[in-house]
Amino acid sequence: FRRNMRRLRIQVASIIDAPPTHVYAVLADYRSGHPQIVPPKYFRNLEVEEGGVGAGTRLKAELHLFGSKRVFRQLVSEPEPGRVLMETNDDGAAVTTFTVDPAAGGRSTHLTIATDFTVQSSGLRAAIESRMISLIFPRIYRAELETIRDYFKAGEKKYVQGQ
Repeated sequence: FRRNMRRLRIQVASIIDAPPTHVYAVLADYRSGHPQIVPPKYFRNLEVEEGGVGAGTRLKAELHLFGSKRVFRQLVSEPEPGRVLMETNDDGAAVTTFTVDPAAGGRSTHLTIATDFTVQSSGLRAAIESRMISLIFPRIYRAELETIRDYFKAGEKKYVQGQ
């Protein structure tokens, strides 16, 4: 017996006023860069369990929504190093992709955050879960894009991967 699983894709994009190499470096650095660009209202206690930069990084974090906390673990991969960074949840319920493309002749970045969700419940519960994901995750990703824009507006302290 196999349940019908519902799949959802949430995607939000924005222009970041920084070169793609800088944006990607911050996203891929889970020890010091990435923790500074996730909105603390939703994501807390990001902890690197293995690695720390790019592919092979294993991390644990908390998602805070509606007064509850959900701990999740992810494995990071780089399907296109320097352009696409992917976080895959250990439970298989979500895969989040950060895609970094040049804009304004490479002076800025078109950053897309997209998550493919697999809703593993069924019936009414699946419908409610799907609706909640569709309502809250675009808001979370817009907040994350705003945090990233603010990070680079603040000067990013000439952040370059490995320095």
